[in-house]
Amino acid sequence: MNDVAEGEFKIVFTGPMGAGKTTAIAAISEIDPVRTEVANNDRMSHEKASTTVGFDYGRITLPGGGVVRLYGTPGQPRFRFMWSIVGRGAAGAIVLLDATQPGALVQMDLFVDAFRPLVPEGALVVGVGRTTEDGALNSDTFASRLEARGILAPVLSVDVRRKADVMLLVQTLACILETQNGNAYA
Repeated sequence: MNDVAEGEFKIVFTGPMGAGKTTAIAAISEIDPVRTEVANNDRMSHEKASTTVGFDYGRITLPGGGVVRLYGTPGQPRFRFMWSIVGRGAAGAIVLLDATQPGALVQMDLFVDAFRPLVPEGALVVGVGRTTEDGALNSDTFASRLEARGILAPVLSVDVRRKADVMLLVQTLACILETQNGNAYA
């Protein structure tokens, strides 16, 4: 079952808390994003003022007139029940990660495993942020982990605050979808 109208498709941004899902959607959305953020009362796991508890929503229009609906999931595992709700009908998923976070590889596994069944085969891109900071894992480490698990997905080093970086993630996913479905997403 698809949740979107003809000429539209849905992309889900997912990943752990603090990976930049809300920021990424805000960087590219042509509308003011809808946010379901509340005060963060889990400062032990991440020091940020607010966190998404429902979903984020934005939208972009493609040059050919197609519309991409952008959804961001909550990142905390206690809101995992929302992942399948938000992921329903998605054409693909973008997993965002923070390369400086302890356990970033395990976090990638968690989100990849949760979203692979929700999207068409291969419709997955991984964006890794903060790769240039001290102690950060590089994007090749994430790609190698996926490859060792038999998962083929592009892994890109990104800054989710930069529109060009986030659009590169979306365009990479769109290229995968075009390859799978002809020119449906161009």
